[in-house]
Amino acid sequence: GGGGAQGSGAESAMALYAEPLPTFRDVSAGERQALFCKKLQLCAATFDFNDATAHVKEKEVKRQTLLELVDYVNTGSGKFVEAVFDDIAKMLSANLFRALPPSERMSSGKDSESYDPEEEEPTLEPAWPHLQIVYEFLLRYIVSNETEAKQAKKYISTTFVLKLLELFDSEDPRERDYLKTILHRIYGKFMVHRPFIRKAIFNIFSLFIYETERHNGVAELLEILGSIINGFALPLKDEHKTFLMKALLPLHKPKSVGMYHQQLSYCVSQFAEKDPKLAEVVILRLLKYWPVTNSQKEVLFLGELEEILELTQAAEFQKVMVPLCHQIARCLRSSHFGVAERTLFLFNSDYIWSLLAMQNRQTTLPILFDALDSNSNSHWNAQVLQLTTNVVQLFKSIDEAFWAECAEKHEAEKKARTEQETQRADNWARLEKAAEDARARR
Repeated sequence: GGGGAQGSGAESAMALYAEPLPTFRDVSAGERQALFCKKLQLCAATFDFNDATAHVKEKEVKRQTLLELVDYVNTGSGKFVEAVFDDIAKMLSANLFRALPPSERMSSGKDSESYDPEEEEPTLEPAWPHLQIVYEFLLRYIVSNETEAKQAKKYISTTFVLKLLELFDSEDPRERDYLKTILHRIYGKFMVHRPFIRKAIFNIFSLFIYETERHNGVAELLEILGSIINGFALPLKDEHKTFLMKALLPLHKPKSVGMYHQQLSYCVSQFAEKDPKLAEVVILRLLKYWPVTNSQKEVLFLGELEEILELTQAAEFQKVMVPLCHQIARCLRSSHFGVAERTLFLFNSDYIWSLLAMQNRQTTLPILFDALDSNSNSHWNAQVLQLTTNVVQLFKSIDEAFWAECAEKHEAEKKARTEQETQRADNWARLEKAAEDARARR
């Protein structure tokens, strides 16, 4: 309503604002439960916060009442009985479950292509002075020892969880932060909902990856998953491996991966740590989704690659080393010095050096040779030049003869290429001359 109270039962809820309700301290212990329900009903009335002049008094009464409710749940005033659950659910739904406002971009008519979530200011929720306390209440209610999962699951149901998940798309980071903590606690307490929550997150990710490429809460959802994956028992269930393959790895594809890459990388490396055999498929998928024109994204991918390589066993490394070294060589040749530099840092890791050079140089060095050789001879960036020279020295120090052999082969190939080019140029010149002569004869 225009600045008025909104929501169902708004009239009856508004009637409660006419008389101030007593505080919990002012009534006997036996009356507190009934008063709790009354206060919950009062807080089910919602107000328009876009109009600062409307319902100023009622808004303040509601804020104070919400704080009392939080306090009441916190002090653990005996088990919640069935009657209370219903009022709690109604109050939470009336306040939390709302249509999220369209983002600035949508309302200002900017096209979606030019939209960059990292650049735009988020739209903050005007009703936050109330919402924050409602979230605080929900959090306290869920963690309270007085709330038993057996009874409460009827109200904190899969429908309720699904509506909470929809709110993760809120642009307000304060709201997403509360949702993250609350969903994590629900996952911990309501064992019965766990498969459902994982499946629902999977669906949000699929929609994001394959259809919209737009969602504000991917980082927060991944953060919850990080803790969940951490607790997976070994051996990993197939269902969990499927989640890695079909949800987490494809999350490397969207343009906005920078917004949630840190959390994504943590989830993926948890999998590789629990089951090192998964390192092979993770590396191959990283190579498949490797960014082509975005150097910032490449630097992120290189950081993740380093983490995974640290967890990769020798047998798995050998299965991926050829395509991997081709990608490393491409990164070494990158015109963006930050990419070349980050790639050279890989060689600083003793473990990765051992995989690349000590154990498998017969395969890896011939692929990397050209990039290392040309960088160490003539890279415009002093830092890259220096780092490359160090790597070259390292290779020479462990196997000078093989380096020389690669150099010789490389020279021969270069010479053959030059001869080929000369030959091709000669052929063209002959063809052109023949064509000239033919024209002259006409």
